[in-house]
Amino acid sequence: MATISLEFKGYWTKRKSLPAAAGVYCVYCCVDQNEKTVQIRKLLYIGESGDMQRRVTGHPLHDGWKRHCAQGEVLCYSAAEVSLEATRHQAEAALIFKHKPPLNDEYKHSFPFETTTMLLTGRTSKLRTSFTIQTDAKD
Repeated sequence: MATISLEFKGYWTKRKSLPAAAGVYCVYCCVDQNEKTVQIRKLLYIGESGDMQRRVTGHPLHDGWKRHCAQGEVLCYSAAEVSLEATRHQAEAALIFKHKPPLNDEYKHSFPFETTTMLLTGRTSKLRTSFTIQTDAKD
């Protein structure tokens, strides 16, 4: 059994503000209320990368993400740094399986990793902060 702790930082409305570090990121539709406050409306996508800033900046689904935002909403991002690639994949899979973001396909209906407990802190709007997924869980 694995326990993965993630501290999510953000919310950023500019993709270039994401850390240029390895980790897991979330894409949301939000209302930008002022320079320091956003109101999170919905979780759209969860991903992982060895460089989150570069991945999100050039992501092929970016235009699709924007199409899911209602009038007055913008995209915003949160991110948790995770250096180990295997841990990033497992954390991404657990988050997707639990939350089923509409623009993710892989891992939405099955979890091919060992039993995993996730503990989340920080900017976790629309995310459960503590949960466990069993090995080979299916929808």
